Amino acid sequence: MLAPEIRAALPAEAHAYLAAVEAQVRALQTQVSSLQSQVEALTARLNQTSHNSARPPSSDPPSAPAPPAKSGSGRKAGGQPGHKGQQRRWLAEAELSGIETHRPTHCCGCGNPLPADAAPTGETLAQQVWELPPIQPEVIEHRFPALCCPHCQTISRAARPAQVPPGAFGPQVGALVAVLNGRYRLSKRDVQALMGEVFGVDMSLGSVVALSEQVGVALHAAYAEVQTVVAQQPHANLDETSWQEAAQRRWLTQRVPVAVTTVATLFYLAASRAGREVAHLVGTAYRGVVGSDRYSAYRQFAVAQRQLCWAHLKRDLGACSERSGAVGAWGKRALAVVAQLFALWHRFKHGAIDRATLQAQMHPLQADFHALLVEGQTLPSWSKAQPFCNDLLRLEPALWTFLFVEGVEPTNNAAERALRPAVLWRKGCFGSRSQAGRRFTEAILTVTATCRQQQRPLLPFLSDSLAAHWVGQQAPSLFPTP
Repeated sequence: MLAPEIRAALPAEAHAYLAAVEAQVRALQTQVSSLQSQVEALTARLNQTSHNSARPPSSDPPSAPAPPAKSGSGRKAGGQPGHKGQQRRWLAEAELSGIETHRPTHCCGCGNPLPADAAPTGETLAQQVWELPPIQPEVIEHRFPALCCPHCQTISRAARPAQVPPGAFGPQVGALVAVLNGRYRLSKRDVQALMGEVFGVDMSLGSVVALSEQVGVALHAAYAEVQTVVAQQPHANLDETSWQEAAQRRWLTQRVPVAVTTVATLFYLAASRAGREVAHLVGTAYRGVVGSDRYSAYRQFAVAQRQLCWAHLKRDLGACSERSGAVGAWGKRALAVVAQLFALWHRFKHGAIDRATLQAQMHPLQADFHALLVEGQTLPSWSKAQPFCNDLLRLEPALWTFLFVEGVEPTNNAAERALRPAVLWRKGCFGSRSQAGRRFTEAILTVTATCRQQQRPLLPFLSDSLAAHWVGQQAPSLFPTP
């Protein structure tokens, strides 16, 4: 810009020209600033990986930075001195299928024959060998002869006994099909092939689908039982992933919310991401602590009963730390506070400090992080840091619930681990194709995870549930009374 004295000496027509030039310069400066913001935002999106965003690790390109190397302990790989180790259980004699004794026939010293009735000397070595017998399915033909009444000439047949399944397959076969499909995530064609090649049970693709759907119906009582138990727990971790359902020649995007507690895990295939679908997991009157990310559907819960996931926050702060200028410097300082937080938490988890010490040593970190959030409100409006800080200041008490409530973790890792089987299953099967398939999906995911938590074998529970369903009896409980 020209100095005032120089501008005053210019003729009138020059003033108009200078005003036009200055206006154009200001417009270009505004445009450059806007374009710089767009370039930085697009560059940040291009550099997104699983370390600085919610993207899965499988989507990372080869150019993505490797995760930070953990400092080694200096110990050799493998079991350490004093490690108890894991041994296969040695079966008692009554549990064995048979015993074969191999006596030496000749002396290993002189080569002379040994007496057949020689008594053993010293310790007898034993080797237990596990083997599967040839698998041959048991096929029973149930006959229902027609008998003619000698009095009224009416033809009569016996009704099907309750212990006879309604179709061609028994409850063990139905349970195995459900386990292979829903637990081990085999495709329906693979289940069909394995049942025929390994177990000798020939079945059609339609039978695989029908048996799975019948198991889904048979697990209705167990699913409702898990819903009741989850709603009564003092804390639950909530998360979700995507699912698809074929309807009217198109795929509808579904959601799979999950609620993970210490005793049970509940899956639910939701039609949308609305808050009412989240409430289906734990009930509208839930008063426990909810661990989750910052998704808006969880705002129906009071801030005092929430715990935000610090692992999610760490990724968001990582994205900020990769920006240039003040935003990047701010992000790096925030990540340093998070690193100290997790270091203290791990010391507490390993028993090095008690809860009172954890709270005392975490207090200065709380103050530091609050100051960073306040500072973040002054960062450039185009960066993610400013809305991120505004949101966290509204939810700030939910950052520190884990310090005061027993059993609450600072991360939502429990829910993310529980969702992993559903994610892998979705990638292989691409979703469900009917309402019955949808119900089977949420039931088998729920029962599989809960059986693992209850340390109950899955296959017998599914078989008992299917057998009870076929005869109209009460289904077995996932939480039997001691």
